[in-house]
Amino acid sequence: MSGIRGLIDDVADFAEHAARQGLPARRREAAVRAVLDTVGVMVLGSAQPVLHTVLAVTRQWGALPESTVIGHDERMPSASAAFVNGTLAHCMDYDDTHLPSVLHPSASIVPTALAVAEATGADGPRLLDAVAVGTEVCIRLGMAGYDEERRNSIFFDRGQHATSICGAVGSGVTAAMLLAGDAATIAAAGAIAASMSSGLIEANRTGGTVKRIQTGWAAHCGVTAAQLAVAGLTGPPTVLEGRFGFFRAFCGERARPERVTAGLGDRWHADQMHVKPYPCNHFTHTAIDAAIELRRRGVKPGDVLAVELGVPEPVLRTIAEPAADKAAPTTGYAAAFSGPYALAAALVGGGGLGAYVDDFTDLAVRRPDVLDLAQKVRCHADPECTRIFPDQLPARVTAHLADGRTEQVACLSNRGGPGRPLTDGELDLKFSLNARTRYDSATAASISHEIRRLAGAADVRPTMQLLGGIS
Repeated sequence: MSGIRGLIDDVADFAEHAARQGLPARRREAAVRAVLDTVGVMVLGSAQPVLHTVLAVTRQWGALPESTVIGHDERMPSASAAFVNGTLAHCMDYDDTHLPSVLHPSASIVPTALAVAEATGADGPRLLDAVAVGTEVCIRLGMAGYDEERRNSIFFDRGQHATSICGAVGSGVTAAMLLAGDAATIAAAGAIAASMSSGLIEANRTGGTVKRIQTGWAAHCGVTAAQLAVAGLTGPPTVLEGRFGFFRAFCGERARPERVTAGLGDRWHADQMHVKPYPCNHFTHTAIDAAIELRRRGVKPGDVLAVELGVPEPVLRTIAEPAADKAAPTTGYAAAFSGPYALAAALVGGGGLGAYVDDFTDLAVRRPDVLDLAQKVRCHADPECTRIFPDQLPARVTAHLADGRTEQVACLSNRGGPGRPLTDGELDLKFSLNARTRYDSATAASISHEIRRLAGAADVRPTMQLLGGIS
């Protein structure tokens, strides 16, 4: 068996080369943006009740003060901190997205890298290279489980949370790059993490808060897998493509494992990352954009008799069904997965970059003006939107007004994607809004400044120290 070579070995060779030789400045710059965005989202998440839930559990796992819990005066073993921070990165649904895989890589990869880099005293370039490679590996696993003919994720078709499943393996590679850096350990970490991968998405449909921890669990798995690999545990070389391996188990016969390594190092799928301008499910974002445009045209909520929200057909099951529940979500978290609610909230008037966390609280979902408007929204599959999906997550909104007019807005591409990226100023605004929920303005500005300088940092620990200190 020792002579067998699998796809995970090619991945590990790529990661070892990046760890030894370093990546180009462009890759590190993209990683800086991912770290800045994800840290801001984690700070925002640190004010949520879920933090206390996961802290209550992780405090029982050990007390070695290796790594910072973001936005909190507590340090934990690196695997525990990665779990907590990974939970914070995803709990507000404000983390970045890759299309067309519809993965959220940074929510597991960045917390993993930060926790291990802090524990080991790594420098900034080493951290950024691990983020870049782990992100790419995570995405490539998702793309191998992407059905081009059906234009949808096989993982999602089978009810699986691809972000968590692929994120565990990507996190294992990330952590091993920082802990060891050699191909054998990286391959073992990825193979071990594959046995830990898990996550279901039924919570998107009918509720429950378990999805909030799944990226945190992926980060925890990655760190643990890398630690086990360093200690000598190994995994099968054919863990990805084998008869009883990752893709057969999760995706059946439809997966394309060869995509994991096709063009590896030459083509970067991470170039198709989208930064979220709004703290809600990404499928709702173009509906929000359309509502903002209707407001710009002078449409007021009281003018509206009915609204048609056309979206890609596969999106309906997430943001439109069951219709009665989506029109009247009972919690802020449920509202973040509702097309009718998100559109209505944006048309009434949202904050931040057009909609913000204040629009998705348990109190906000009781607003009569928003709920009355959400009841007027009917969702349907739009053929053009379906054709474009999932390279973009488009929407077409048609508002029928009391004076007999009809206003239509087609938003066929997403803000924050490679075609319409957030400017540095917009990214800084998002970070500042998030960071100021927990820090004063001066501290928030210092954190942003230090993250922006990571490519030249000799040690990441001073940056991480800024992120603690709140009880």
